[in-house]
Amino acid sequence: MKQISAFMHPHRVGTVTEALRNSGLCDLSTGVGCYNVTVSPVQRLHTDRNRAQQHYSVGLAEPVVAEMKLELICDDHLAVQLQQIIIQAAHPSPGWIFISDIRSAMPLS
Repeated sequence: MKQISAFMHPHRVGTVTEALRNSGLCDLSTGVGCYNVTVSPVQRLHTDRNRAQQHYSVGLAEPVVAEMKLELICDDHLAVQLQQIIIQAAHPSPGWIFISDIRSAMPLS
């Protein structure tokens, strides 16, 4: 199993989840192909030169940029294909995407 984590501009997440659904590789309603698909708002410490994207976080006492983090679990053979779908759908959003190996997984029951 693999975990894919992608960080992108908030306005690109809808396009990415739609592309995952339309790919036929990831049925979000049944968990076929992709498991535990989650989307979370995150704050990245400001590293851009584009100040229009940043705001000041009082809690962190730092300038930050709002991003969304999409995470999913998939079978090994789907990881690269799903990564490419996410990259294409997230374009032109700046961000990062990571694929990690999952060494052990057990359902909570």
